[in-house]
Amino acid sequence: MKGFWRPFARLGGARSYSVLSNDQLRINGVKDVIAVASGKGGVGKSTTAVNLAVALANKCGLKVGVLDADVYGPSVPTMMNIHQKPEVNNDMKMIPIENYGVKCMSMGFLVDKDAPIVWRGPMVMSALQKMSREVAWGVLDILVVDMPPGTGDAQLTMSQKLQLSGG
Repeated sequence: MKGFWRPFARLGGARSYSVLSNDQLRINGVKDVIAVASGKGGVGKSTTAVNLAVALANKCGLKVGVLDADVYGPSVPTMMNIHQKPEVNNDMKMIPIENYGVKCMSMGFLVDKDAPIVWRGPMVMSALQKMSREVAWGVLDILVVDMPPGTGDAQLTMSQKLQLSGG
């Protein structure tokens, strides 16, 4: 198969990995990264990400984490019934909060629930990079990333920078 259809030939087949460019982010201890994304908000990305993570942890016995990358409308804390703020370890990395057998990190843990988040692109990217790189995930089989809605710079950069599994 050539061209456009080649990536689809692997669906359901052997596990594959992308070749990493020099600026892609490999999260230490995380085997696979799955992104849940959509060009539109309000379609169930967070619900899908949380349900997928909880099912993988509880039904499949995997070590799973969820990264809520929706900076403007973080909903993972509510869905995971988490109300505390993360602690910081000796290496100055945030310790993800665990519930339902899933480790979680979200901007929603770090800001007041009712506070509006009005950030420009560089601030959003800085926050997302910190939530990716400065979290002590430990050993995970899968990290599920709840991507921000839309197709702007934040979404494209996260898709390009994270080492997503599956090709």
